[in-house]
This record gives sequence, C-alpha cells and structure tokens, in this order.
Amino acid sequence: MSIESDRTATAERCEVLLIGGRAGVGKSTVAWEVSSRLQRHGVAHAFVEGDFLDQVHPAPADDPARTRITARNLASIWGNYRELGQRRLIYCNTVAVLEADMITEAMGGDTTPIGVLLTADDTVTAERLRGREIGSELESHVKRSAGMARHLAVAAPEWVHRLGTDGLAVPEVAERIVELSGWNSAHAD
Repeated sequence: MSIESDRTATAERCEVLLIGGRAGVGKSTVAWEVSSRLQRHGVAHAFVEGDFLDQVHPAPADDPARTRITARNLASIWGNYRELGQRRLIYCNTVAVLEADMITEAMGGDTTPIGVLLTADDTVTAERLRGREIGSELESHVKRSAGMARHLAVAAPEWVHRLGTDGLAVPEVAERIVELSGWNSAHAD
C-alpha cells in the first residue's frame, strides 16, 4: 500500500462510540449530552439510539434476540449517514459494549469501536427508574437492571472504559466520555 492510499484508508476509517450500561444508569441522557457537546466543538458525528432499532413485536421466529433486525436497520441508517460524509457514530444501547463486532460489521467493517460502560449503584438506578417508569413495569425493570449490571460487569471486554455515574451530573459524565473518545475540536472535520 502506498503512503497516499494508506492516508486515504485512514481518513475513511470510521469510529463508533459505544455507550452501554444497565437500565437507569443514564445512557440516553448522557449520549444526548455527548452529542450536544460535540456539536458545540464542531465535531461531525451521527447519533443512533440502539433501542429503537429492534422495536418489533413479536420478535421474528428466526431472530428471537432481534440481533439481525438491529444489524439490518443500523446498516441502513449508517449507510445514509455515510453518504453525508459521516465517519463518527455515537451508538447507545444497554449491551452496546458487548455487541461491538455486530455493530462494526453493520457499519461496513472498517470501524474502530470506543466502548464506555456506564455504571451506577443499585439504589441510584432504582431511584432513576422510579422517576421514569410510570406504568406497571417498575419492579421488573429494577430487577432486570440489577441482573444486567452483574452481567455487564463480567462480560464487558477489557478494552471497554468503565465510568461510574454515581454523584456525577450528566454534563460531567458527558465531558469524560468526550475526553475518552478523543473526539474534540482538534479532530473536527
């Protein structure tokens, strides 16, 4: 590969910031704040809330975890963003840090993942869930959230950054994520 083609390949390489964590940890709120901060810094990026990519009921019989429909929908959305020249994506979902391979493949394969696992105490997340869950599912959400926290703590790869949110305001968490990503004004397109 020539130096020029190596530069082109590097310039075309994409990055995805994966923000994962248990229910009630603040993923969506923080991801929106990260996007807002990047906008203020003039950093080109796109944002996808992964929870919206698999909202079909019942789940397809041949895809009960809805992984394939998630990948297909992400590939479609990302293809549209790439046509606009985007190279960076914020992707937020509970298990985003566990699905880096699926996500990067859906994005075309030439993508570097940056993973951030948000963590919070059971009491903190239960209180946050109480503030947002107004239906009959509160207790099941609290229970599933605790189980998912244990699973993510064990299953998240070592390359994933762990970031506790207890006692931190959303802007503080977002700023730390922007720093971890390296997507600052020096990297703006």
